[in-house]
Amino acid sequence: MRQRVVRVAVAAVLVALVLLAGPLAAVVQRSFFEDERGALERTALAATVAVGPEFTAGDAVELPRPRPGGRLGVYDLSMRLRAGTGGETGDSLTHRAADGKVARGSSGPDLVVAVPVVSAERVIGVVRASVPTRSVWNRVLWAWALLLAVTLFALATAVLVARRQARALSAPVEALSRTAAEIADGDLGARAAPCGIAELDQLARTQNTMVERLTQLLSRERDFSANASHQLRTALTGLQLGLEASQGLTPDADLRPVVREALERARHLEETVEEVLRLARPDTAEQHPVPRERLVRVLERAASRWHGVLASAGRRLELRPSPGTESFDVPGRTTGQILDILLDNALRHGRGATVVTVREAAGAVAIDVADEGTLALDPGAVFARGSTTGPGSGIGLAVARELAEAAGGRLSVRASAPATFTLLLPGPEG
Repeated sequence: MRQRVVRVAVAAVLVALVLLAGPLAAVVQRSFFEDERGALERTALAATVAVGPEFTAGDAVELPRPRPGGRLGVYDLSMRLRAGTGGETGDSLTHRAADGKVARGSSGPDLVVAVPVVSAERVIGVVRASVPTRSVWNRVLWAWALLLAVTLFALATAVLVARRQARALSAPVEALSRTAAEIADGDLGARAAPCGIAELDQLARTQNTMVERLTQLLSRERDFSANASHQLRTALTGLQLGLEASQGLTPDADLRPVVREALERARHLEETVEEVLRLARPDTAEQHPVPRERLVRVLERAASRWHGVLASAGRRLELRPSPGTESFDVPGRTTGQILDILLDNALRHGRGATVVTVREAAGAVAIDVADEGTLALDPGAVFARGSTTGPGSGIGLAVARELAEAAGGRLSVRASAPATFTLLLPGPEG
């Protein structure tokens, strides 16, 4: 690109210089010859003053000095040289001047001006001034050489400026190319910097916007995969354990409770899939709101799913709803998913009894999930993906916070010892 910019700029300057220098050279030549003819004419006119009426009687004439390198002479009407320097006889220009008109032109190698000498309204002689044409051409050639030098200097300056401008123009484009290559190599954090050129800055902003959107899409895709694997794992494990337990029943045992529990877990698995898909959509806030239901029903279903799991680990699960919170409506599926994550976190990383406390908080409801363990991580980093110090992927609490925010609520750490998480959910709108 740099060479192309330089070639275009130099070609444009070269054309401009040729179009300017050609006519200027012609003007210089014409001007030098016209100036020399004018100087010769002034010299000849000055010499006519020295030629008086006595010239016809043969008196001597004192002429001024001729032009440098030139000749100056006075001819009588018979075209004989009477004074000064020049040819012994007059030439055609001298004859023309004898007719009473100034004659200009060239005679052999000389540039000649002949001026008539007038006395008493009649021509009595001719003053002829001349210089070698070669001397005028020497000055013209020197002027042309100076013009050529100026032209070459202008062309060299144009080349330097073009190279500098080519670097200034190509550097941002090369930077954009390098940024695009870094992005293609997987560095989605690479961004194009502004350069001060409006068009290239607009291109950089467009590229940055494109990369940011691609980054968001890829991040959402990665989060969806991680969320799905994390959320579906517990539900599938519960369903699998229930079905495996049914294998130990006697042939004549009543399987209806087992089937009901399997159907309930299958329904919960379907709700889990819907929540994960809803969370993965970029326009989650514009989706239809999750159906609301009584908080007591959500807590009962969560207890039925986790009571046996915690009991098998020698742990106790307690529900402690405060008076007046039983009739509180919450987003059912979302709240159930968050409770699953918090109870799973208590099972994996906590110890002792797990207590779920429900309390009213100024038109909202607060759900505290606490166990007898101690939070090992900094409360500010516990919701970061991959922050777990134990087994697991470390994304559960991050998913829980995203679900809470998508429902208009907030999930936070209330205490580190004993470890307590608080889910705050707003009441129904209007």
